[in-house]
Amino acid sequence: MSDRTPNIPEVVEEVRQLFERYEQALIDKNVEVLDTTFWNSPYAIRLANHEHGYGFDRIHAHRVARVPGPGTKEKRLRLDIVTVGRGIATVTLVYKVRGREMTGRQMQTWVRFPDAGWKVIAAHVSMIGETPVL
Repeated sequence: MSDRTPNIPEVVEEVRQLFERYEQALIDKNVEVLDTTFWNSPYAIRLANHEHGYGFDRIHAHRVARVPGPGTKEKRLRLDIVTVGRGIATVTLVYKVRGREMTGRQMQTWVRFPDAGWKVIAAHVSMIGETPVL
């Protein structure tokens, strides 16, 4: 297979398991898992509704301050994992926002590093008022 082959089943499954581990760590406020999921670099980015996390240190500070629990996700509406070869992936989650008539969107870019495995290098979380066509 080419190094650009899309959605190799075992790579998709590997990323899915890591994503689910990350999602559970959010609920549990397992900062160790949350930290190891993200690239420990000043170039890592996590943008959210009320946070601009430029660099691992700012992302970590947000993790420590965050309240544990299910957060804003009430129900998943759509989860898409797209991989390119064995080293690049995007994960996109669309969800119903808990207690509000809003839709949340979460997107992550994952890269497999030879010495560290899969890491999120960029992430974005946002909410919109209307229900998107899925």
